[in-house]
Amino acid sequence: MNDGKRTPWIVGVSGASGTPYAAAVLRGLLDAGESVDLVVSRASRLTLLDETGIAFRDAHWREDLAAWLARGADGKPGTFDVADRLDDVRYWAAGDLAAGPSSGSYPAKGMLVVPASTAAVAGVALGLSKDLLQRVASVTLKERRPLVVAVRETPLNGQTLKHMVALDEAGAVVLPASPAFYAGATHIQDLVDFVAGRVLDAAGVPHQLYRRWEGELGGALSSD
Repeated sequence: MNDGKRTPWIVGVSGASGTPYAAAVLRGLLDAGESVDLVVSRASRLTLLDETGIAFRDAHWREDLAAWLARGADGKPGTFDVADRLDDVRYWAAGDLAAGPSSGSYPAKGMLVVPASTAAVAGVALGLSKDLLQRVASVTLKERRPLVVAVRETPLNGQTLKHMVALDEAGAVVLPASPAFYAGATHIQDLVDFVAGRVLDAAGVPHQLYRRWEGELGGALSSD
């Protein structure tokens, strides 16, 4: 929580399909009262434009972010009211390798990469730091802070699997964007929120994005 000394969660959005996952995670962090630093890769801007029609621009990032976070997973604009919750979001351009989060001395709770493309997975596993997203992920690992990598790709080849193992061995949480159905999903947003909720679970951030398993068969149906 924000206690006067700003210590944000850094959210990196790579070029994989799955921009609704990133939006749900960002909303979840803001709902929990967390500060957020945002890094949107160049490739992810193309994906965001394709999946939502929103052109994410450096000079108008707040306006574009508000439109993105207000959009439901079904593409309906204005589904969520977020305009007044962006005051504690800070945006860093993906090409700015001198940005605050590029240094281990910059205060941060950890980093969530969602969605994570196989290119991002490889770059972080190999320590390439070709853009700010990869650099911040590498810094997060070296500083022993939580790093959650929500991989969004299928099928996975052997090289990517090796990179995922390398990330696990380095201390990251490798979290495939794999929705479950026991929570009683009735809408695409429910499936998106399940994955976002698991990302927040891995980071230790409280939320109410999905119904948790309680050991009762048919519990989701009986709760309707």
